[in-house]
Amino acid sequence: MSYLSDTVHPRRALGRRAFIAAIALALLQTGILATMVTSHAVILRNGAEVLLKAAPVDPRDLLRGEYVILNYDISGVPVETLTGARPQGKGEQRLSVRLKKQADGYWGIAESSFGSLPAEEGTVVLMSLPFDYRPSDYTTAIRVDYGIESYYVPEGEGRHLEQAPAEGRLAIAASVSAAGTAQIKSLLLDGKPVYDEPFY
Repeated sequence: MSYLSDTVHPRRALGRRAFIAAIALALLQTGILATMVTSHAVILRNGAEVLLKAAPVDPRDLLRGEYVILNYDISGVPVETLTGARPQGKGEQRLSVRLKKQADGYWGIAESSFGSLPAEEGTVVLMSLPFDYRPSDYTTAIRVDYGIESYYVPEGEGRHLEQAPAEGRLAIAASVSAAGTAQIKSLLLDGKPVYDEPFY
């Protein structure tokens, strides 16, 4: 009897610990997902809105469904807009990019920096994603991503958007947080919204 008791109880205890660990992991994953969704919604609701010229690059990803892969006028940051010190060596960097509304209604690059840029009325500061920087005297523009380079659309619609001429037909409205993080708010074709991103 005592032998059975000695062998059964440790197994039960081990099973209990495994169950508690599984519950804790599930709660952690749920919490992370909820934080991501809430952060997304907060940026869409409260962020500063900018209108960006865009062009589709490769809209279909067979593994993940239907995506429009976007390239922007602001994806290439002219080195002439850089202010402040530049990194002397190669390595991972981020750029602060100040956007300002232009006469045509779209937002373009007014200033950029490897450091932080202060808030300035009438402008929005967008942070690039980390990129591999290699200094060169021959570079005229630095290619960056902002985390808004792909957008999901309903099945079958990506090809329709790909066929739209790049010149001025496709644009996105993005919301930018005070920290410089952007989220796509809506996709526009010929100035009219064709897809709106839900808050949740």
